[in-house]
Amino acid sequence: MLVFISLVVCAISALYFYLVWNFDYWKKRDVPGPKPLPFLGNFPAFILRNRSAIEQIDDTYREYKPKVNFVGVFSNRSPRILITSSELAKDILMKNFKSFHDNEFGEITNKETDPLLGRNPFHLNGDEWKTKRAEITPAFTTSRMKALFSIIESVCSRLTSYIKQNEKAPLEAKELAAKFTTDVVSSCIFDADAQSFTSEKPEIREMGRKLLDSSLSSLTVMILVSAFPKLAKLLQIGLIPKSIERFFTDLMSEAIRYRETNSIKRVDYLEHLISLKNKKEISALDMAAHGVTFFIDGFETSSVAISFALYEIARNAKVQVTLRKELLNATDDNGNISYESLLELPYLEQVINETLRLWPPGGLISKKCTEPIDLEMTPTRKVRIEPEVCAMINIWSIHRDPENYENPLDFNPDRFSPEQGGTNTYREKGCFMPFGDGPRQCLGMRFARMQVKRCIYEVIKNFELTVDSKTKQPLQLDPKQFLTSALGGIWLNFETIAK
Repeated sequence: MLVFISLVVCAISALYFYLVWNFDYWKKRDVPGPKPLPFLGNFPAFILRNRSAIEQIDDTYREYKPKVNFVGVFSNRSPRILITSSELAKDILMKNFKSFHDNEFGEITNKETDPLLGRNPFHLNGDEWKTKRAEITPAFTTSRMKALFSIIESVCSRLTSYIKQNEKAPLEAKELAAKFTTDVVSSCIFDADAQSFTSEKPEIREMGRKLLDSSLSSLTVMILVSAFPKLAKLLQIGLIPKSIERFFTDLMSEAIRYRETNSIKRVDYLEHLISLKNKKEISALDMAAHGVTFFIDGFETSSVAISFALYEIARNAKVQVTLRKELLNATDDNGNISYESLLELPYLEQVINETLRLWPPGGLISKKCTEPIDLEMTPTRKVRIEPEVCAMINIWSIHRDPENYENPLDFNPDRFSPEQGGTNTYREKGCFMPFGDGPRQCLGMRFARMQVKRCIYEVIKNFELTVDSKTKQPLQLDPKQFLTSALGGIWLNFETIAK
């Protein structure tokens, strides 16, 4: 028994020292930072999920911002720097891109075990991301955006019909927006009707949920894959279950087969992928990966932006009146709006930008150092950042920093007015980056903005919005979601406007 107890004590001690042996990393470099916890690092909310990790990071950001441009922190036992200067954040994404061109999340994805995520340009590292990004970029030209606009309009008609059928009871804005974006991207990518507005649990919608599953089991898999990548590769453990991988691969293969067999011509994302397949002979798996890339970008983040935009419009009566007046003035005699007119609406642009500032869908990005670089920690001191150390840029903190925005918690679209310089003033300072910035800025940004704007136009033109009492105000972030989400949901009332 004594031997057994001794072995247990030794094992626990060895594990403890393994978890904390690197905790003097920043101390040896004289970089200030909060004391980390074994296994949990500085931000235990990522694992414990007892509060929003973004807000927990924000606490550290606010504590150290007056002192330094970045602070030394730990993710588990790995050293990181948390950026507290918007100017430095901009430099990392742009001027110093050569030293920070890889995304941290790419470390835990593998093309063999996770072929769909592993081939996503966001996750690819080295020079490979350039190749994949170059394959997708032509899909977002102005001519193709205009062609996709008609597809979005048809989904808008279904959205209006659905709201009118259900307007007697409050609707959850995130779920409503997700139905819309699922139908849009499914049509653009797979030439398929997802039936989000007519089916109780449409298959594509359910599979879309599972792609970004934030359950405890998915989080556990992510932690294990991150901590033991070689073992995960050996055991063929991926972040996306094989059933979901097969679903999207089969969906893409069937869409291509049907379109080629029936000689169907349609200017959409699927047409671009077919052209790509014919030119470069890429595999069905590569095609599916491109499709899933577009699906994730266009489905989840856009639905987050739409839901928070509708919430802020609903709770700010003056904003709603001003916006509706602009939208109705741009509507033609047939009750429609053109692609060009939609993009030229200044107040709608301001509302979208202020929503993305206050409620960025992805609140955090992390860039891995690939080449040693000296970064300015204070005006009088630089610190050498070594390869593998990641720079955490908390967009949430930067967007809500009172040094960057006056009264940052107020929803004020006028701060992005043309008289104030639009977004240019803030982007130049590095304090407006809802889609990231630099060479790896979000590829689907133009498409996302277009579908968000067309959805907002459709809803505000046809319905008067108010916030229902089911919504827990002030909004709190859901700690169990990867993307920005309101705890308890955003419940809104819709009342048809008499014509």
